[in-house]
Amino acid sequence: MLPGPTRTDMLMVDPGLIAAQTPLGRVGEPEDIAEVVGFLVSPAGAWVTGQTLGAAGGLF
Repeated sequence: MLPGPTRTDMLMVDPGLIAAQTPLGRVGEPEDIAEVVGFLVSPAGAWVTGQTLGAAGGLF
């Protein structure tokens, strides 16, 4: 998985600058990444293999 900028203590850039560049207009939250991980480890994601899944709100 390729998570995008996420609001954590490690985010070194002004979240407003990032939000202005994303199609969704906001910075990712840890819960956004957790939802993607939850899908991948659930039975619903069992058929997904060998992929790099971007979870960046459309930024990348």
